[in-house]
Amino acid sequence: MTSTSVSLPDRDWADAPTDAQIERLRTRYPTEPEVDRTLTRKMNRRALGSYRRMDLDEFTRCVETFLSARLDGPFRVSDARWFTGGVSKVQMGFTLHRKESESWTSERLVVRMDPAEGSNATSRLREFELVGAVRGVVPVPEPRFIDVDGEYFPEPALIYSYVSGVTKPSATTTGRISGLGTNFGAGTRERLADQFVSYLAALHTFDLSSAEFTSLARPRVGTDDAARWLLNQARRTWVEDRAADVPLMDVAEHWMLGHLPVLDHVSVVHGDYRSGNFLYDEDALEITAWLDWERGHLGDRHRDLAWTTQSTFGHYDEQGRYLVCGLIPEDDFYRRYEAATGLPVDSEKLTFYKILNAYQIVVSTMASAHRVAKLGKSHQDVVLCRVKGMSAVAADELNTLLEEVL
Repeated sequence: MTSTSVSLPDRDWADAPTDAQIERLRTRYPTEPEVDRTLTRKMNRRALGSYRRMDLDEFTRCVETFLSARLDGPFRVSDARWFTGGVSKVQMGFTLHRKESESWTSERLVVRMDPAEGSNATSRLREFELVGAVRGVVPVPEPRFIDVDGEYFPEPALIYSYVSGVTKPSATTTGRISGLGTNFGAGTRERLADQFVSYLAALHTFDLSSAEFTSLARPRVGTDDAARWLLNQARRTWVEDRAADVPLMDVAEHWMLGHLPVLDHVSVVHGDYRSGNFLYDEDALEITAWLDWERGHLGDRHRDLAWTTQSTFGHYDEQGRYLVCGLIPEDDFYRRYEAATGLPVDSEKLTFYKILNAYQIVVSTMASAHRVAKLGKSHQDVVLCRVKGMSAVAADELNTLLEEVL
């Protein structure tokens, strides 16, 4: 059996890795160039010290300095305010006032910036490019500006338009943790379910022929590129962040390496398509924006399908039926998805990606959340510690899935 160990003396090396240790990880776990760049940047900066939260005035000055280098003509920033939600990014809303001709215009915008290190090391550039590409196909905020390498902000950041809406009914007490298990209620769920499936279908059948990306590699149809890149990303992160060896993860890795699925169609994959990550108008019951594209990539649609149908994202309805993301029975979800896309749902590929997703969640909760909180790298240490507590549930899910295939 292949082990995830990199034969390093102890786990303390990961708090301040050397160039040689980082290079060994890059060689052992090849993945997409932008993913490699992001993970390498994380490890190169890990020893720079803990996160220091800026106050609102400091963050506003970063915005003003950044926009001064991007905008022509007079402008001013007002109404700066922190946004809550999520566990991995710093978010601030503000209003941008610009003078055009003889009049002033106003626009509400949102800054989305990395902390010193997050539970998911992801690229703001690919998030910016993906949102820009699918705008008009699915509802998303308009991406406006990006600081790719954190030249003006402490860390990489993007700015996009503000979109109004809610993530869950104002009257519900469910879905408090990142929207998980949200109960929309019978009337609401029926109206949202059609949109939920339709937008996923539109995303997965998006015409890539005219899209140009600098930060997303395109896997080859007929190969296992898509699955291998994602698996290597997760394996590398596990080695970088874990506090101890876990035999279950070795078993999962060994099985996945022997069952990498072949890609039949390249899709835009959202990566976190679920309740909690879309906004909707509570009166019109219309989805207004899909958010949180940080896990987005080009790859296998089954990655999204397996992620969306995870048991922790949904709940059981009044008749005892399990509802995907609290919206639609699972069998109905697959049936309507196939009808909308003309693409089949392959049960074996779905099983692989369910196991990979469970593996990734263990990496994020047991390893990355632990390491980030231990080193004080985020503004959300308390939340990350709570997230780490979910690792037992994720590990049990991974164990159950492996029992079914071994």
